[in-house]
Amino acid sequence: MTRTEGKILLKPDTLWEQVKKQTEYALNCGVLLSIPTEFEFVEQDGVNFLVRILSNLDRKNADKKKREKKSAGKEFNPFLPYEQDLFVADISDTHVCIFNKFNVVDYHLLIITRDFEEQEKLLTLADFTAMWACLAGIDGLAFYNGGKLAGASQRHKHLQLVPLPFTASAPQIPIAPLFASAKFEEYIATIPGLPFVHAFASLQPAWVDSPLIGADATLEIYHKLLRAVGLGAVDDDRQSGAYNLLATREWMLIVPRSQEHFQSISVNSLGFAGALLVKNASEMQILKQHGPMNILKEVAIAY
Repeated sequence: MTRTEGKILLKPDTLWEQVKKQTEYALNCGVLLSIPTEFEFVEQDGVNFLVRILSNLDRKNADKKKREKKSAGKEFNPFLPYEQDLFVADISDTHVCIFNKFNVVDYHLLIITRDFEEQEKLLTLADFTAMWACLAGIDGLAFYNGGKLAGASQRHKHLQLVPLPFTASAPQIPIAPLFASAKFEEYIATIPGLPFVHAFASLQPAWVDSPLIGADATLEIYHKLLRAVGLGAVDDDRQSGAYNLLATREWMLIVPRSQEHFQSISVNSLGFAGALLVKNASEMQILKQHGPMNILKEVAIAY
């Protein structure tokens, strides 16, 4: 098997135990700097949005200043090399799994390419192989912020994975109740309750048993979804526009983006799962005043 085909090194049944063990280690040695939050639910259009409010960004800001000083004006890549103490597991010969250093959600994982690839390159068979290998070990939400306008903070290609459920009091992904009314044309659907351009498809949970087969099928679905929202590839496999991708063992959703922020509120893929993040009480006020679904409509492309 060639390097680009992403030979799987990860044993899925070991991943969750490894994540818990490494979390304890990374917290104890002070390298995992979790950001405390409180949360509340804000309802709009039949969705109970989960809105987290950050309690303290001091550690993240201090670390950013330290890195900027160290890199002396050069662009800093935290994934090449990544901090060894954040390492979770080797996924394949092309991808590795590490912790999100400044996690807001417990056990937030990053699926990064071993070699530098641009975040604005289209996802590949190797990327989806790594995603399915991790979904086989953790029932979670995988997501990809395709470009800066979609909320990507690093240029080095990385998918992300958070375990489900988001909170004990919300057993399913907040946006999921809308999926029951999906309108399919062949394999691609639109969701009547989403007031912005998007495309939705079903995936097969059985693909966790054969991630290579799952990856192959998912790659094909991904290209169909991109075409459905008018985001085909340009010549060098670079995306033709910013988008968010969300995937579980059961479905995939793609949403093209028009802007990163609504006023001062930044939105990434998790926003389209119905989970938003605000930095302070005034941003929470803005969110409640305008409504979370309206904010998603503003940063996406409204119908």
